[in-house]
Amino acid sequence: MDNIRPKAIIAAVAFALALVVSIWTIPRGSTTTTTAATSSDQSQGSSATSGGTSSSSGSGTSMGMGGSSTGSSSGSGSSTGWQAAYNKMKANDTSFPAKTDGLGGQLLQPQVQADGTKVYHLTTKVVKWETAPGTYTQAWTFNGTVPGPLIWLNVGDKVKIIVTNELPEPTTMHLHGMADIPNNMDGVPFLTQDAIKPGQSFTYAFTAKVPGVDWYHSHYDTTMQVTNGLYGEILTGHMPVPAGVHVDQTYNMFLNDSGNIGLTINGKSFPATQEVKEPLNGWLVVNYFNAGLMAHPMHLHGVTQLVIAEDGNPIPQPYSVNTLMVGQAQTFTVLIHATNPGTWLWHCHIDNHSEGPNGMFGLVTELDIYKPKA
Repeated sequence: MDNIRPKAIIAAVAFALALVVSIWTIPRGSTTTTTAATSSDQSQGSSATSGGTSSSSGSGTSMGMGGSSTGSSSGSGSSTGWQAAYNKMKANDTSFPAKTDGLGGQLLQPQVQADGTKVYHLTTKVVKWETAPGTYTQAWTFNGTVPGPLIWLNVGDKVKIIVTNELPEPTTMHLHGMADIPNNMDGVPFLTQDAIKPGQSFTYAFTAKVPGVDWYHSHYDTTMQVTNGLYGEILTGHMPVPAGVHVDQTYNMFLNDSGNIGLTINGKSFPATQEVKEPLNGWLVVNYFNAGLMAHPMHLHGVTQLVIAEDGNPIPQPYSVNTLMVGQAQTFTVLIHATNPGTWLWHCHIDNHSEGPNGMFGLVTELDIYKPKA
């Protein structure tokens, strides 16, 4: 009897557990499934960054897996409310390319001294900057634009860049990625130089020794100053391309995602980004720069991107992609053969960096591959 009683208790407990598990696994019905799906849809619409974009991307507009439109804040998933959202989205997306004040990244011409030294003048200052039609912010800039001017050098150039500070606080200029510059020209405050105080100037002097795809930016309070616009391109020579390729144009694409500038390409948010045009069968070189706080998978529709250089270093074996992950502070050089005519979308494939209930915004532009007139 003593052995039978424990066995009976164990059997009873096992039976009870089996009964509980079987009841637990019975399907709950459509209400729980729909609620879970709707909650999942809503979570996709959370804000991507703390940056200055004005879009409230994707907040709860899609229908749940169970077909319910519960949780749709814009009404675009409703059988009666989609038309207004559709019209608003269409008006936004078809307004590209929209006009705004200001254009960054323009070539800066130097003063040439008697010994051949090229002298460039950059002034840091806060300006009113239009990122999208009617959307203005306080940008921290080199020479009043985002990005700052393009400085394009030849290998062997002797260079002076005179930076004058008109900001309300100190700053510096770091030549990001440039090889073989003197240590005291590196632009790191309290390590290689004193910071440039308001009203003061500093001259960066060096020789451009090797080809490069580099950029310049503040190295003082960078989380604020760089994301708010203190950056620009500095190229030296050209990245090598495959034999037989004739490049028609070079397009520089500066990505940002934070600060006052927010989700932008070259300081502009779609539909104010710049359309890129390339004739059919032409060749386009694109230099990507990432000044933001996040990586961005840049996806081009219609044609592939041939990656030929990373951080200004030619790649021995170029490779083709349709989506290229551009990490923080990285540069990539890609070659595009415009073989497929049409207007093609070009965007960051983190969805809430590029599209929401009001249409496309942020890190979006278009590539127009056109047939030249006879």
